[in-house]
Amino acid sequence: MNTFGNIFTVQLFGASHAPEIGVIIEGCPAGVPLTVDDFLSALHRRKPLVSGTTARLEDDIPELRRGVSNNYTTGDTIEIAFKNNNTRPQDYDFGGFYRPGHADYTSAVKYGHEKTLSGGGFFSGRTTVALVAAGIVAAKITPGVSYQAFLKEIGGSSDFEAVVSAAVVSGDSLGGIVHCDIFGVPAGLGEPYFDSLESLMSHAMFSIPGIKAISFGDGIRAASMKGSEFNDCYSGDHGKTFTNHAGGIQGGISNGNPISFDVYVRPPSSISKPQISFNSLTGKIEEFSVPGRHDVCFALRLPVVIEMMAACVVADATLRASNKTTS
Repeated sequence: MNTFGNIFTVQLFGASHAPEIGVIIEGCPAGVPLTVDDFLSALHRRKPLVSGTTARLEDDIPELRRGVSNNYTTGDTIEIAFKNNNTRPQDYDFGGFYRPGHADYTSAVKYGHEKTLSGGGFFSGRTTVALVAAGIVAAKITPGVSYQAFLKEIGGSSDFEAVVSAAVVSGDSLGGIVHCDIFGVPAGLGEPYFDSLESLMSHAMFSIPGIKAISFGDGIRAASMKGSEFNDCYSGDHGKTFTNHAGGIQGGISNGNPISFDVYVRPPSSISKPQISFNSLTGKIEEFSVPGRHDVCFALRLPVVIEMMAACVVADATLRASNKTTS
Protein backbone atom coordinates (compact mmCIF):
# COMPACT_ATOMS: atom_id res chain seq x y z
CA MET A 1 0.00 0.00 0.00
CA ASN A 2 2.66 2.50 1.03
CA THR A 3 5.77 1.15 -0.71
CA PHE A 4 7.20 2.27 -4.06
CA GLY A 5 10.07 0.89 -6.14
CA ASN A 6 11.63 -2.40 -7.20
CA ILE A 7 15.22 -2.25 -5.89
CA PHE A 8 15.42 1.23 -4.41
CA THR A 9 12.22 1.10 -2.38
CA VAL A 10 10.48 3.84 -0.42
CA GLN A 11 8.03 3.10 2.40
CA LEU A 12 6.23 5.84 4.33
CA PHE A 13 5.13 5.79 7.95
CA GLY A 14 3.28 8.17 10.24
CA ALA A 15 0.65 10.76 9.35
CA SER A 16 0.00 14.48 9.27
CA HIS A 17 -0.94 14.93 12.93
CA ALA A 18 0.73 11.82 14.32
CA PRO A 19 3.78 12.31 16.56
CA GLU A 20 6.05 11.84 13.56
CA ILE A 21 6.23 11.07 9.88
CA GLY A 22 9.03 9.49 7.91
CA VAL A 23 10.41 7.09 5.35
CA ILE A 24 12.13 3.72 5.27
CA ILE A 25 14.45 3.15 2.30
CA GLU A 26 15.75 -0.21 1.11
CA GLY A 27 18.25 -0.86 -1.66
CA CYS A 28 20.60 2.07 -1.21
CA PRO A 29 24.19 0.91 -1.78
CA ALA A 30 26.79 1.25 0.95
CA GLY A 31 29.29 4.08 0.83
CA VAL A 32 27.00 6.89 -0.33
CA PRO A 33 27.94 10.11 1.53
CA LEU A 34 24.93 11.35 3.52
CA THR A 35 24.53 13.91 6.29
CA VAL A 36 21.65 15.92 7.73
CA ASP A 37 22.96 18.98 5.88
CA ASP A 38 22.31 17.23 2.55
CA PHE A 39 18.57 17.44 3.20
CA LEU A 40 18.14 21.00 4.40
CA SER A 41 18.10 22.95 1.12
CA ALA A 42 15.44 20.77 -0.53
CA LEU A 43 13.35 20.63 2.64
CA HIS A 44 13.50 24.43 2.87
CA ARG A 45 12.13 24.72 -0.69
CA ARG A 46 9.10 22.68 0.40
CA LYS A 47 8.32 24.90 3.41
CA PRO A 48 5.22 27.16 3.32
CA LEU A 49 7.07 30.46 3.14
CA VAL A 50 5.09 32.37 0.50
CA SER A 51 1.58 33.80 0.28
CA GLY A 52 -1.01 31.16 -0.49
CA THR A 53 0.59 28.40 1.60
CA THR A 54 -0.36 27.01 4.99
CA ALA A 55 0.42 28.80 8.25
CA ARG A 56 1.58 25.47 9.71
CA LEU A 57 5.37 25.60 9.87
CA GLU A 58 7.36 22.60 11.07
CA ASP A 59 11.10 22.46 11.78
CA ASP A 60 11.52 19.49 9.41
CA ILE A 61 14.95 18.50 10.68
CA PRO A 62 15.57 14.91 9.56
CA GLU A 63 16.56 12.30 12.12
CA LEU A 64 18.77 9.65 10.50
CA ARG A 65 17.89 6.73 12.75
CA ARG A 66 19.62 3.87 10.96
CA GLY A 67 21.41 2.97 7.76
CA VAL A 68 23.98 5.77 8.08
CA SER A 69 27.26 5.60 9.98
CA ASN A 70 30.08 8.15 10.02
CA ASN A 71 28.26 10.15 7.32
CA TYR A 72 28.04 7.24 4.86
CA THR A 73 25.26 4.79 4.08
CA THR A 74 25.88 1.30 5.37
CA GLY A 75 23.93 -0.66 2.77
CA ASP A 76 21.34 -1.54 5.42
CA THR A 77 17.81 -0.20 5.76
CA ILE A 78 17.71 3.61 6.05
CA GLU A 79 15.14 5.18 8.37
CA ILE A 80 14.52 8.93 8.36
CA ALA A 81 11.97 10.56 10.67
CA PHE A 82 10.51 14.03 11.17
CA LYS A 83 8.74 15.21 14.31
CA ASN A 84 5.28 16.77 13.97
CA ASN A 85 5.47 19.53 16.56
CA ASN A 86 2.97 22.07 15.19
CA THR A 87 -0.23 20.02 15.20
CA ARG A 88 -3.82 21.07 15.91
CA PRO A 89 -6.00 17.93 15.73
CA GLN A 90 -8.90 19.86 17.27
CA ASP A 91 -9.33 21.60 13.91
CA TYR A 92 -10.53 18.34 12.36
CA ASP A 93 -13.82 17.63 14.08
CA PHE A 94 -16.37 18.19 11.32
CA GLY A 95 -19.34 16.47 12.94
CA GLY A 96 -21.46 14.72 10.36
CA PHE A 97 -19.73 16.16 7.31
CA TYR A 98 -17.34 14.36 5.02
CA ARG A 99 -15.09 17.12 3.70
CA PRO A 100 -15.84 17.68 -0.01
CA GLY A 101 -12.90 16.67 -2.18
CA HIS A 102 -11.08 14.88 0.65
CA ALA A 103 -10.55 11.15 1.18
CA ASP A 104 -12.68 11.10 4.36
CA TYR A 105 -15.49 9.07 2.83
CA THR A 106 -13.41 6.74 0.65
CA SER A 107 -10.98 5.95 3.48
CA ALA A 108 -13.87 5.25 5.87
CA VAL A 109 -15.37 2.81 3.35
CA LYS A 110 -12.03 1.10 2.75
CA TYR A 111 -10.53 1.02 6.25
CA GLY A 112 -13.47 1.59 8.58
CA HIS A 113 -11.77 4.22 10.71
CA GLU A 114 -13.23 7.55 11.74
CA LYS A 115 -14.21 9.62 8.76
CA THR A 116 -12.24 12.72 9.79
CA LEU A 117 -8.57 11.84 9.85
CA SER A 118 -6.59 14.55 11.64
CA GLY A 119 -4.98 16.68 8.95
CA GLY A 120 -5.90 14.13 6.31
CA GLY A 121 -3.89 11.37 7.99
CA PHE A 122 -1.75 9.56 5.47
CA PHE A 123 -3.64 11.25 2.60
CA SER A 124 -2.22 14.63 3.61
CA GLY A 125 0.27 16.76 1.73
CA ARG A 126 2.37 16.52 4.89
CA THR A 127 3.57 13.13 3.59
CA THR A 128 5.61 14.94 0.96
CA VAL A 129 8.27 15.84 3.52
CA ALA A 130 9.15 12.13 3.62
CA LEU A 131 9.09 11.90 -0.17
CA VAL A 132 11.59 14.76 -0.41
CA ALA A 133 13.87 12.98 2.06
CA ALA A 134 13.74 9.79 0.00
CA GLY A 135 14.57 11.72 -3.14
CA ILE A 136 17.65 13.29 -1.55
CA VAL A 137 19.03 9.81 -0.93
CA ALA A 138 18.04 8.68 -4.43
CA ALA A 139 19.75 11.64 -6.07
CA LYS A 140 22.97 10.72 -4.28
CA ILE A 141 22.97 7.38 -6.10
CA THR A 142 22.91 9.04 -9.54
CA PRO A 143 25.08 12.17 -9.11
CA GLY A 144 25.31 12.79 -12.86
CA VAL A 145 21.55 13.38 -13.14
CA SER A 146 19.99 16.77 -12.36
CA TYR A 147 16.38 17.83 -11.86
CA GLN A 148 14.73 21.16 -12.57
CA ALA A 149 11.03 21.70 -11.84
CA PHE A 150 9.18 25.00 -11.80
CA LEU A 151 5.65 26.26 -11.45
CA LYS A 152 4.31 26.92 -14.92
CA GLU A 153 0.76 28.03 -14.21
CA ILE A 154 -1.61 28.67 -11.28
CA GLY A 155 -5.37 28.65 -11.74
CA GLY A 156 -5.04 29.08 -15.51
CA SER A 157 -2.98 32.25 -15.03
CA SER A 158 0.66 33.23 -15.30
CA ASP A 159 0.17 36.15 -12.90
CA PHE A 160 0.76 34.10 -9.76
CA GLU A 161 0.61 36.91 -7.21
CA ALA A 162 -2.69 38.34 -8.45
CA VAL A 163 -4.53 35.05 -8.80
CA VAL A 164 -3.34 33.75 -5.42
CA SER A 165 -4.25 37.00 -3.67
CA ALA A 166 -7.76 36.86 -5.14
CA ALA A 167 -8.20 33.27 -3.96
CA VAL A 168 -7.04 34.16 -0.45
CA VAL A 169 -9.61 36.96 -0.24
CA SER A 170 -12.44 34.78 -1.56
CA GLY A 171 -11.61 31.81 0.69
CA ASP A 172 -11.10 29.55 -2.31
CA SER A 173 -8.16 27.49 -3.59
CA LEU A 174 -6.22 26.98 -6.82
CA GLY A 175 -4.58 24.23 -8.83
CA GLY A 176 -1.54 24.56 -11.02
CA ILE A 177 0.86 23.01 -13.51
CA VAL A 178 4.44 22.10 -12.64
CA HIS A 179 6.97 21.41 -15.40
CA CYS A 180 9.95 19.14 -14.78
CA ASP A 181 13.08 18.45 -16.82
CA ILE A 182 15.56 15.73 -15.93
CA PHE A 183 19.04 16.07 -17.41
CA GLY A 184 21.77 13.45 -17.68
CA VAL A 185 19.61 10.33 -17.78
CA PRO A 186 21.42 7.77 -19.95
CA ALA A 187 19.68 5.91 -22.72
CA GLY A 188 18.33 2.50 -21.83
CA LEU A 189 16.44 2.98 -18.55
CA GLY A 190 12.93 1.57 -18.29
CA GLU A 191 11.27 -1.67 -19.36
CA PRO A 192 8.78 -2.31 -22.17
CA TYR A 193 5.12 -2.74 -21.30
CA PHE A 194 4.18 -2.43 -17.64
CA ASP A 195 7.38 -0.95 -16.24
CA SER A 196 7.96 1.62 -18.95
CA LEU A 197 9.75 4.72 -17.70
CA GLU A 198 6.53 6.70 -18.27
CA SER A 199 4.60 4.12 -16.22
CA LEU A 200 7.06 4.27 -13.33
CA MET A 201 7.27 8.06 -13.40
CA SER A 202 3.48 8.36 -13.51
CA HIS A 203 3.14 5.93 -10.61
CA ALA A 204 5.53 8.06 -8.58
CA MET A 205 3.84 11.35 -9.45
CA PHE A 206 0.36 10.06 -8.65
CA SER A 207 1.70 9.09 -5.22
CA ILE A 208 2.00 12.81 -4.46
CA PRO A 209 -1.29 14.03 -2.95
CA GLY A 210 -3.27 16.25 -5.31
CA ILE A 211 -1.77 15.13 -8.63
CA LYS A 212 -4.46 14.50 -11.25
CA ALA A 213 -2.57 14.18 -14.55
CA ILE A 214 0.87 13.93 -16.14
CA SER A 215 1.93 14.67 -19.69
CA PHE A 216 5.28 13.70 -21.28
CA GLY A 217 6.88 15.82 -23.98
CA ASP A 218 4.14 17.26 -26.17
CA GLY A 219 1.71 15.02 -24.31
CA ILE A 220 -1.93 15.39 -25.29
CA ARG A 221 -0.94 17.85 -28.02
CA ALA A 222 0.51 14.88 -29.90
CA ALA A 223 -3.05 13.71 -30.61
CA SER A 224 -3.53 16.69 -32.95
CA MET A 225 -0.07 16.59 -34.57
CA LYS A 226 1.13 14.89 -37.73
CA GLY A 227 3.87 12.29 -37.60
CA SER A 228 6.16 14.64 -39.51
CA GLU A 229 5.63 17.19 -36.74
CA PHE A 230 5.94 14.87 -33.76
CA ASN A 231 8.86 12.65 -34.83
CA ASP A 232 12.19 13.49 -33.22
CA CYS A 233 14.82 13.21 -35.94
CA TYR A 234 18.32 12.19 -34.88
CA SER A 235 21.19 14.66 -34.89
CA GLY A 236 23.94 12.06 -34.42
CA ASP A 237 24.69 8.45 -33.54
CA HIS A 238 24.25 8.77 -29.77
CA GLY A 239 20.47 9.08 -29.63
CA LYS A 240 20.38 12.88 -29.52
CA THR A 241 17.61 14.48 -31.54
CA PHE A 242 16.89 17.93 -32.95
CA THR A 243 13.61 18.08 -31.05
CA ASN A 244 12.20 16.40 -27.97
CA HIS A 245 8.49 15.98 -28.65
CA ALA A 246 8.57 12.52 -27.01
CA GLY A 247 9.91 13.93 -23.75
CA GLY A 248 13.06 11.80 -23.71
CA ILE A 249 11.29 8.42 -23.67
CA GLN A 250 10.56 6.11 -26.60
CA GLY A 251 9.10 2.62 -26.28
CA GLY A 252 9.05 3.14 -22.53
CA ILE A 253 12.86 3.49 -22.47
CA SER A 254 14.96 6.63 -21.98
CA ASN A 255 16.66 7.76 -25.21
CA GLY A 256 19.37 9.99 -23.74
CA ASN A 257 17.56 13.28 -24.23
CA PRO A 258 16.20 15.26 -21.28
CA ILE A 259 13.11 13.67 -19.77
CA SER A 260 10.41 16.34 -19.87
CA PHE A 261 6.91 16.29 -18.40
CA ASP A 262 4.13 18.44 -16.96
CA VAL A 263 2.27 17.53 -13.77
CA TYR A 264 -1.24 18.85 -13.15
CA VAL A 265 -2.17 19.65 -9.55
CA ARG A 266 -5.77 20.03 -8.38
CA PRO A 267 -6.86 22.83 -6.05
CA PRO A 268 -6.69 21.92 -2.35
CA SER A 269 -10.01 20.65 -1.01
CA SER A 270 -9.95 22.51 2.32
CA ILE A 271 -11.46 25.95 1.70
CA SER A 272 -13.15 28.47 3.98
CA LYS A 273 -15.58 29.43 1.24
CA PRO A 274 -18.98 27.94 2.18
CA GLN A 275 -20.13 24.88 0.23
CA ILE A 276 -23.33 22.87 0.30
CA SER A 277 -22.90 19.22 1.35
CA PHE A 278 -24.62 16.37 3.19
CA ASN A 279 -24.59 16.24 7.00
CA SER A 280 -24.95 12.62 8.14
CA LEU A 281 -25.94 13.68 11.68
CA THR A 282 -28.96 15.70 10.58
CA GLY A 283 -29.66 13.88 7.32
CA LYS A 284 -29.84 17.23 5.54
CA ILE A 285 -27.97 19.18 2.89
CA GLU A 286 -26.35 22.07 4.75
CA GLU A 287 -23.75 24.80 4.40
CA PHE A 288 -20.23 23.71 5.30
CA SER A 289 -16.77 25.29 5.34
CA VAL A 290 -13.36 24.08 6.51
CA PRO A 291 -11.54 26.13 9.16
CA GLY A 292 -7.87 25.77 10.03
CA ARG A 293 -4.50 26.24 8.35
CA HIS A 294 -4.51 25.14 4.73
CA ASP A 295 -2.68 25.83 1.48
CA VAL A 296 -4.55 27.99 -0.99
CA CYS A 297 -2.31 26.54 -3.71
CA PHE A 298 -0.35 23.42 -2.80
CA ALA A 299 1.30 23.51 -6.23
CA LEU A 300 3.45 26.38 -4.94
CA ARG A 301 5.34 23.88 -2.79
CA LEU A 302 5.49 20.96 -5.20
CA PRO A 303 8.40 21.59 -7.62
CA VAL A 304 10.96 20.14 -5.20
CA VAL A 305 8.65 17.22 -4.33
CA ILE A 306 8.30 16.37 -8.02
CA GLU A 307 12.06 16.59 -8.52
CA MET A 308 12.72 14.26 -5.61
CA MET A 309 10.10 11.69 -6.60
CA ALA A 310 11.58 11.71 -10.09
CA ALA A 311 14.96 11.03 -8.48
CA CYS A 312 13.50 7.94 -6.78
CA VAL A 313 12.35 6.64 -10.16
CA VAL A 314 15.69 7.28 -11.86
CA ALA A 315 17.65 5.71 -8.99
CA ASP A 316 15.48 2.60 -9.00
CA ALA A 317 15.66 2.25 -12.79
CA THR A 318 19.43 2.76 -12.71
CA LEU A 319 19.95 0.06 -10.07
CA ARG A 320 17.64 -2.26 -11.97
CA ALA A 321 19.61 -1.76 -15.20
CA SER A 322 22.88 -2.26 -13.31
CA ASN A 323 21.65 -5.55 -11.87
CA LYS A 324 20.83 -6.80 -15.37
CA THR A 325 24.28 -5.82 -16.62
CA THR A 326 26.12 -7.62 -13.83
CA SER A 327 23.91 -10.71 -13.63
